[in-house]
Amino acid sequence: MVTMSPIATVIIFILMLLLVLLSLAYFTYFILLKTPADRKKPVLPPGSMGWPYIGETFQLYSKNPNTFFALKQKRYGSIFKTHILGCPCVMVSSPEAAKFVLVTRAHLFKPTFPASKERMLGRQAIFFQQGDYHARLRRLVLRAFMPSAIRRTVADIEAVAVRTLRAWDGRRINTFQEMKTYAFNVALLSIFGKDEIEHIEELKECYYRLEKGYNSMPINLPGTLFHKAMKARKELERIVSKILASRRKRLVEFNDLLGSFMEAKEALTDEQITDNIIGVIFAARDTTASVLTWIVKYLGENPSVLQAVTEEQEEIMRSKEIDGDKYLNWDDTKLMPMTSRVIQETMRVASILSFTFREAVEDVNFEGYLIPKGWKVLPLFRNIHHSPDNFAEPEKFDPSRFEVRTICACVCIHHI
Repeated sequence: MVTMSPIATVIIFILMLLLVLLSLAYFTYFILLKTPADRKKPVLPPGSMGWPYIGETFQLYSKNPNTFFALKQKRYGSIFKTHILGCPCVMVSSPEAAKFVLVTRAHLFKPTFPASKERMLGRQAIFFQQGDYHARLRRLVLRAFMPSAIRRTVADIEAVAVRTLRAWDGRRINTFQEMKTYAFNVALLSIFGKDEIEHIEELKECYYRLEKGYNSMPINLPGTLFHKAMKARKELERIVSKILASRRKRLVEFNDLLGSFMEAKEALTDEQITDNIIGVIFAARDTTASVLTWIVKYLGENPSVLQAVTEEQEEIMRSKEIDGDKYLNWDDTKLMPMTSRVIQETMRVASILSFTFREAVEDVNFEGYLIPKGWKVLPLFRNIHHSPDNFAEPEKFDPSRFEVRTICACVCIHHI
């Protein structure tokens, strides 16, 4: 039988007493003293923040961004934190989270981009606004692109398309670059109408230089792409100012987007008009060109879908020949259900915008996670659109899935 000395007995007794006291302290603090609200206090989502200031920006740019986000989602789940482009961010990749940020609790999040993007596009642009000013801009933009306004330009847009197709005849083309040119020309037509020809080529050249620096590192030093882009933006301001001065001298009412912005009752400053013109060009050019390019690809890979779209368009042509109508009009676009489904499915599969930026205007609790005030929130559209939980066989191009509207797709695509 082992016997313990009195000293050993005392030491063991003291240790046991300490353990009891620590247990009581833990129970008192965490169980009795903490309120239910304290016990449920949200925590930051899982994830990593990378290096100071630069965060994980280099990791984002060193690989396909979609791969970066997919790996993060696989490791951390449908909500995670990171630090990119100088901003702490929370990424969300479920339909419920996207709807929370963009629809049901949209007032808790303001549209935003990183500071470098705001400088390049213009801080007064509609993307970065909330409240009355945002509502006023939205009304002006929608008024210029509503069916009642677009129906007047359908024939002009068709003319741009016909000229573009004729220019391709007999040539080997880069589809995306040609679609960018086409989308740019249509955007400029919608913004400036047909009366600003003398400024259009100069404006295009400046915008091309700005565009090259859009996704560059935000280092504003001579020789960098970002610096060149900011110089091009100043030139764009000068060109738009010349157009504004010219229009004011003519005292003519214009029905394009610029005319809508210039209405006296709207009282927009030249800076506000310029920022929003550049913003609309940005929104219209690459995204539209990308969708058009992917449509060409998917139609080429799916002969039966191509045949169905072709038959639909040829039927419209035949009916117009019978009626003696030479040009497309707004009513014709309502006779294209198959074409519309192809566009919707292309937007889902290609997911032209992988994500969008929002910023929390106050601390937000989502499913037990804290989204701190001032942090960027990025709904990841591509991850949502390519999840088998939301779409059967998500990698398959199948326009028939849009014969019945899919709630998930409608939420995400609507807010792109």
